[in-house]
Amino acid sequence: MSKALNATGICQRLILSLFLTTISMPSVMAASSSSGVWEAPDMPSWAVPAAFAILLGVYALIIFELVHRALAAAIGGVVVVITLHAIPGSGPDLGTIVTWIDEETLGLLIGMMVIVDILGKTGVFEWAAVQAYAMSGGSIWRLSIILCTITAVFSAFLDNVTTILLIVPVTIQIARVLGLEPIPLIIAEVMFSNIGGAATQIGDPPNIIIGAQLSPQALSSNDMLADQGISFIDFIIHIGPAVVICMAPSFWLLKKLEMDGLSGERHRNVELLKIRYGIKDKELLKKSGAILALVIFAFFAHSSFHHPIFTVATIALGGAVLMLLVTSPHHVEEQLDAVEWTTIIFFAGLFIMIHGLEYMGLINAIADGISDTISQADESNRLMVAVLLLLWVSAIASAFIDNIPYTATMVPVVIELASDPELGLALGPLAWALALGACLGGNGTIIGASANVVAAGLAEEAGYDISFNRFFKTGFPIMILTVTLATAYCLVRYAIEWSNDIIPMAIIAAMMLASVSLTPMIYGPTPSSPPDFELE
Repeated sequence: MSKALNATGICQRLILSLFLTTISMPSVMAASSSSGVWEAPDMPSWAVPAAFAILLGVYALIIFELVHRALAAAIGGVVVVITLHAIPGSGPDLGTIVTWIDEETLGLLIGMMVIVDILGKTGVFEWAAVQAYAMSGGSIWRLSIILCTITAVFSAFLDNVTTILLIVPVTIQIARVLGLEPIPLIIAEVMFSNIGGAATQIGDPPNIIIGAQLSPQALSSNDMLADQGISFIDFIIHIGPAVVICMAPSFWLLKKLEMDGLSGERHRNVELLKIRYGIKDKELLKKSGAILALVIFAFFAHSSFHHPIFTVATIALGGAVLMLLVTSPHHVEEQLDAVEWTTIIFFAGLFIMIHGLEYMGLINAIADGISDTISQADESNRLMVAVLLLLWVSAIASAFIDNIPYTATMVPVVIELASDPELGLALGPLAWALALGACLGGNGTIIGASANVVAAGLAEEAGYDISFNRFFKTGFPIMILTVTLATAYCLVRYAIEWSNDIIPMAIIAAMMLASVSLTPMIYGPTPSSPPDFELE
């Protein structure tokens, strides 16, 4: 893939430009806010149907694999821009279109891709693969549970894109050592990265948006909601139990859906594996490992600081530059070739397309429909209707529309609903329904979440193609299951009126206990000890 786009000089300029753009973006945005920003003209009545048709067309290109998904996204972006220029009134200029591309996501991706590539040269991924295999006892199903659990936990405390960038190379190495098809394992890890990422404010982009715009500080000027702001701990308290409830049933369904790829045993002599797949370069591992640890620490710490330059993108890109300086200051080309440029192009095209569709009124039409339906519901059932609508519409929309602009559009709708004294809706349940729907809905399709696209790009680079339909076959049923479980959780905890507050807490505790108690059964019996096998 990167060989097909072998233009190292251009890549170097791109990464430098992106880094400079990222660190200067706050000042650029401040300047633009005072010098004039493009304002979309009033949209004609055909704008929303046209936006929906464009979205369907791009999905048709991807689903039927008529062109590569990166080209499909680029086509969608171009068509949207042309359509906006065809609408009476001034269309967006190039400077405006560039601001539609989320530099945070692209900066994070490029920086972590460089870091992971350098780290991979140490042999640490092969070493980690052998350790995971040793823990599994040779059972492929146990191995998948170990990898998915690690992925879910890491995704809760790192962003799930970073987790996927770290775990997929390990998975590919395990598959090669054991002679397995890695696609079922990779898809499983993506599922649990999105599930685990929902548990905290920093695990998934929708949660970051919700946490920032619904914080006590952000709502301090709203008299109705000033005392209802949500914090980092609130995410864990309110969404964490739902994630725990979803884990074991998701493993159960995963085993049913991926029976062929995740069953059986592969026995190898562990000691011989450790000899062949040990650490290759300990000195490089010390340097790159220390920098990676610093980057991860900065990821944890950045949510406590609010300086505009201290973002996940600048952290990742800064770590990449530092790692290049320390490890290979005169051989940059090889590391830049490791960047998945088709993935970067896909995201750039997708961001342009979705923001254009937003200006055409597609996402606002969805939000208005939700708001109107809730306001028309009977007062006694209004909260239940609100939770159900926000959860399921967010899940379906996030499976087919990028969840970042969708969530950014829906948060003001949630604030408006909670601020209306006639509706009498509390802010918290609406926020948690939106967060769970947007995060869990990302499992629905291969382009439903950033982590999905990144995993598909890494697999393609290694020679394994994850098609839209292949991902959909596993992802969509798991999405339906987890959103159904999240619905039950939200209804029990927020929407149903109980005579005693202890009752819903007891039901939720029982649901969590049932999920946890299923884990040993799903994990399966210990594989029988095999005789020593020679290393193949």
